[in-house]
Amino acid sequence: MGQSFKRKVFYIPGYDPIHPRRYRELYRAEAAAQAAISGYDIHLSAKTGPGGYGWLVDSEIDGRSTRAEFEVMLWSDLVRASMRSGILATYGQMVRTAYIYIASGALWRLMQLRKGPVIAALYPVVMLIGQAAVAVALAYAAGAALSLWHPGLFWLGFMVIPWVLMGFRRYDNRLFAYYLMHDYAYSAAARGANPSELEARLAQFATRVVAALRSDVDEVLLVGHSSGAHLAISLLADIERSGAHQTGGPALSFLSLGQVVPMVSFLPNAHRLRRDLRHMSGQRQMTWVDVTAPGDGCTFALCDPVAVTGVAPPDQKWPLVLSAAFSQTLSAEKWRALKRRFFRLHFQFICAFDRPADYDCFQITAGPLTLGARYKDRAPSPGKVTRAVSKYRQTCP
Repeated sequence: MGQSFKRKVFYIPGYDPIHPRRYRELYRAEAAAQAAISGYDIHLSAKTGPGGYGWLVDSEIDGRSTRAEFEVMLWSDLVRASMRSGILATYGQMVRTAYIYIASGALWRLMQLRKGPVIAALYPVVMLIGQAAVAVALAYAAGAALSLWHPGLFWLGFMVIPWVLMGFRRYDNRLFAYYLMHDYAYSAAARGANPSELEARLAQFATRVVAALRSDVDEVLLVGHSSGAHLAISLLADIERSGAHQTGGPALSFLSLGQVVPMVSFLPNAHRLRRDLRHMSGQRQMTWVDVTAPGDGCTFALCDPVAVTGVAPPDQKWPLVLSAAFSQTLSAEKWRALKRRFFRLHFQFICAFDRPADYDCFQITAGPLTLGARYKDRAPSPGKVTRAVSKYRQTCP
């Protein structure tokens, strides 16, 4: 048996306030399920020593052993801070965010790509308006009941409005209206520009990736999921422009999963992201594979994020756009069970598949091939969308 393949994996989650142990436990359970289906061995163990939160994975795949060290790039504290808005402030965010997307023309252009993620973006608006309508209706009913005793008591009924709204918010872990509203508002607050605290966090992330590039691993793999994908794009573009990634060191690879890049890149002030998209699409030192699925209504499935933003250079090489094809790679029973569980489907990219094709998250992150070697001769999936749709294509303010 040859020498063990070594990999450092950095995972950037989407807009998620939850502790990263959920990702470790999800990886543990789903890796075991995929190993049983595909016939390989994979085991997790605790990570020791310096660095961020993570875990170790040892595998035996195709007769070769691999050790992968995972690290979650945390920005959940920034997410939690952005979610502290009160009820009235959240309604203010709703009005402002809706105005930005509608007045800029971004909403209409996003609808020309995929309606699923646009519907997901409109969901919190509809839910919050609906909750307010229910609160007012109940207040009116309470006022009408009180006025039976005395007409002057009618307006006292409207005191129930804040209680009703607080009740809805208490159950937002099931409704997700406030959560999604804060998500979209965070990206749109500066019309597509990154908040200063997020830029500072990206600089910290870059330091850790550069350190990994100077280690003795065979591959440094960045995995960006959901809104974590566009953060990874900017992070990697900064590293590439700095010259920290040099030939002769570990392979540097990027896997974007369930990306929602156009939700940000189509906004007027997203100059930095558009510049980074253009840079990343033309570089030759790094492999970038973008995996989505039409069955995931929260992602811009098969949309080349560079091309649809209108910033593709003439020599565009990346990303390689692939479909995880849920309807084909999941069993009929599992597909029926999941296809209406929108949030669960958005995480299917890091879960087990009943009939895996050439996309297997666990072979990519814990197998003995670099991302570039695995997809060396792979053509893009049919249905790839490359039509430039964004109104805003400037890469400088």
